[in-house]
Amino acid sequence: MNIGEVSRAVGLPAKTIRYYEDIGLVRPLRGANGYRDFNEQDLHKLAFLGRSRSLGFSINDCRTLLSLYEDRDRASADVKAVAAEHLERITQKISELQALKSTLENLVTRCSGDERPDCPILSDLSGHKLKSS
Repeated sequence: MNIGEVSRAVGLPAKTIRYYEDIGLVRPLRGANGYRDFNEQDLHKLAFLGRSRSLGFSINDCRTLLSLYEDRDRASADVKAVAAEHLERITQKISELQALKSTLENLVTRCSGDERPDCPILSDLSGHKLKSS
């Protein structure tokens, strides 16, 4: 299969597929003409990588998961550990985003949004506190 066919089959842009090849995640054969020739195994790897990336796994996590996927002697505990670490990062990020949301909600609520120049949002961003009227 050529890169266009693979791209359509797995739903990844050709640019992404070339990147995955550049960093060694897939290694398609090359024809006599120098064109990539993807086989079924490459297709499965690319689909695996696409799904892993859609779940937010980093490239390093994907490399580890792909290695575990290909290792028939793997321990599922190793796979679970990678996923659990990623889940913890997501949980931490959600907590950080919730704190940001709360702060922004407070600032938006405090801003009168009228013709006056004083604005709690700008004051907070600049590190200054507005005087109470």
